[in-house]
Amino acid sequence: MRKLPQPLRHWVTWYLRLPLWLTGLTALCLVSSAIVLSQQPGAAQLPPISPTRIAAATVSPQKPKLGDTIKVTVPASGVTTSPSVAWKGKTYPMFQVNRDRYRALIPTTPIDKPGRMTLQVNTGSTQNITLNLRNRRFPTQRIWLPAGQDGSVSDDEFDRVNAFKQIVTPEKRWNGKLRRPNNGPVTSIYGVRRYYNGVFAGDYFHRGVDYAGNRGSAVIAPAGAKVAAIGYERNGFAVHGNWVGLDHGQGVTSIYIHLNRITVKPGDIVKAGQRIGTIGNTGSATGPHLHWGFFVHGKAVDPVPWRYKGFE
Repeated sequence: MRKLPQPLRHWVTWYLRLPLWLTGLTALCLVSSAIVLSQQPGAAQLPPISPTRIAAATVSPQKPKLGDTIKVTVPASGVTTSPSVAWKGKTYPMFQVNRDRYRALIPTTPIDKPGRMTLQVNTGSTQNITLNLRNRRFPTQRIWLPAGQDGSVSDDEFDRVNAFKQIVTPEKRWNGKLRRPNNGPVTSIYGVRRYYNGVFAGDYFHRGVDYAGNRGSAVIAPAGAKVAAIGYERNGFAVHGNWVGLDHGQGVTSIYIHLNRITVKPGDIVKAGQRIGTIGNTGSATGPHLHWGFFVHGKAVDPVPWRYKGFE
């Protein structure tokens, strides 16, 4: 073990022999002298100690119900990594909506379990937000199928449509409240559940809103978007018929099915109110009507709050 230098050993020996109250006073004087010296011109300055900043998240609505879209926002200050929100094993990206704020959109559906839900917000530090996802009563339909009819359809058709619904692009193209895509009366609302031959279909719910309009009446884009996909009955879309898929950006998409005519093409940029097609009864439809589906990160959400309240 190395020995202390002779002058320093004498000083330590003297210091340890002082009474307890005097050693405290001596230490205080030494600290005070160090502070004074550090404030002299040319003295080395210690960097200030900065507390870790946590970007506090806010949630809306604070009392969500099944089918709602949940908005999570965090201030941009304090964000040290690409922010995200995790729920039920899936991670949802946050997008910077202005200089001061990031926002994520979390979808809920009628087949989610109501009750306690915990959102894990990651901004470089992690914080958990606990909400109560409220239950909601949805209308039911009873469908009776003839013996031997299983209602099977092409997996390829649904795979192609589902691939469109998963699109996430960074640019936000919608602004404010959504427009009504057709002026006809609503004949079926979002979230209707079904019984098939008396058995409840636990994974089924009506994934949109139906409008009964005259054949050939206009279908418009409810918000700004890019035309991401189209399909035709003649190309194998036996259920959807002629359809258009719009990408509104940041994981928000919408679909319009059973169309008669399509008046846009893939890659077109459309504005809110612009015609994209006309009502028809192509595909699996008993009469002319529009089915409008609205999706957040691939999950069908209730579009009504988007129409009346809007989302940032």
